[in-house]
Amino acid sequence: MFPLVRELAADPDRRVPVAVTCRILGFTKQAYYKWLKNPVPQRDWDQAHLMNAAVDVHRDDPEFGYRFITDELQAAGWKVSPNRVARLCSAQRIWSVFAKKRGLNRKAGPPVHDDLVGRKFTADAPNEVWLTDITEHWTGEGKLYLCAIKDVFSNRIVGYSIDSRMKASLAVSALKHAVLLREPTKTIVHSDRGSQFRSRKFVHALKAADLRGSMGRVGACGDNAAMESFFALLQKNVLDRRRWNTRQELRLAIITWIEKTYHRRRRQATLGRLTPIEYEAVIGHSFAA
Repeated sequence: MFPLVRELAADPDRRVPVAVTCRILGFTKQAYYKWLKNPVPQRDWDQAHLMNAAVDVHRDDPEFGYRFITDELQAAGWKVSPNRVARLCSAQRIWSVFAKKRGLNRKAGPPVHDDLVGRKFTADAPNEVWLTDITEHWTGEGKLYLCAIKDVFSNRIVGYSIDSRMKASLAVSALKHAVLLREPTKTIVHSDRGSQFRSRKFVHALKAADLRGSMGRVGACGDNAAMESFFALLQKNVLDRRRWNTRQELRLAIITWIEKTYHRRRRQATLGRLTPIEYEAVIGHSFAA
C-alpha cells in the first residue's frame, strides 16, 4: 500500500495529500514516512542475500537438499536454522535432484560434454582415456562414498577420493589426485550424467587441468560397465566381507585393497595376466607407484 501513497502524492494530475490517502487506506502518516525512509527493510535484504547464497550452493551441488544447504551456509558464516532454509528452498523450488516431492520426477540432467568415447573403452597408451564414477556403502556411522578414476589402458585406479558426503568436491578431489599422480595432457575423462560430474566445480577442474570431459547417454548401461567391473570387485573383496562400524575402518580397508591388492597382486586376463602396475612397467610406461 505504501508505494500507492507515494505514487498518488507524486502524480501531477492528482496530487492526493499523503494524510488523505493514509486515512482512506487505514494507516498512519508516521507508518508511511517510516517506510519511505527505508523502503526495503533490512530483513528483506538479508533474506534476498541468503536466498542467493542458497541458490549458489545448490547450483554447485544439485543433489543437496535443505539440510546439506544449511550445513554449507552455516560453514560460510550464515546464522540460519534448517527450518528457515527449508522454507526458502520450498519458496524457490530448490530441491535435491534425488528428491521426489510434489509430483516431481527428476531425471538425469543434460550432458555438459559430448560423448567422446562411444563405449570404446580401449587405449593405446596411458592417460588417453579415464573413466570415473561414484559408489557408496553403509557403515555404522552412515554412508561412505568413493569416487574412483580408472585409466582404461592398464585398468589402474589413477585417482580416488573418499568422503562422508556425495558432493561435487568428492569428484574434484579424485580428479586432482589423478592429475597430481599422472600429469596428463588432453586426457578424455568419461563419466555418467551424475550431478557431481555436471557441476561447475568439476567442469572448471577439467578445464584447469587441460582435460577433455565426456559423458555417456542416459540409461546406457554399457557406458558404466567398465567402471562397474572395478566396483563389483571392490564390493566382493572389501565392502561385503564384514560389517563396518566406522567410516574410518572402511576408508582404510578400501585404500589398502586398491594400493596393495588390486594394483600389485590381482592379475587380470585383459592385461595378459599382469597386474596394472606390472602392465604399465612391462611396456615401458612406468609411473610412480
